[in-house]
Amino acid sequence: MIAKGNVRIGLEWRFGPEWPGQRCGAKTRSGSPCQRPANKQKGRCRLHGGASTGPKTNEGKAIIAKSNIKHGRYTKDKLAQRKKEAMIAKELWARRKMIELRLHYAGIID
Repeated sequence: MIAKGNVRIGLEWRFGPEWPGQRCGAKTRSGSPCQRPANKQKGRCRLHGGASTGPKTNEGKAIIAKSNIKHGRYTKDKLAQRKKEAMIAKELWARRKMIELRLHYAGIID
């Protein structure tokens, strides 16, 4: 249990000062060593580098990428498709404007 001012932080029965396990020990912003329990493989707590760093294989990365797509609105394919459609719309607008100018000069429309 850690005391901060007159407030006691943490659970008394877990990871208290008498806890025999390995501590993280990373230097905190206050300069003291971290007292959180260390991860078995990494030797640091999850806040100081003991947590997973993500998938390593291409298959795992593909699964994560697929699960992160919510709607597909900003995928490369959709962005390219919208850019192409915008260019077509701009070209059609320019053609329409040219036709309107010709009809105006011919005196057909005002």
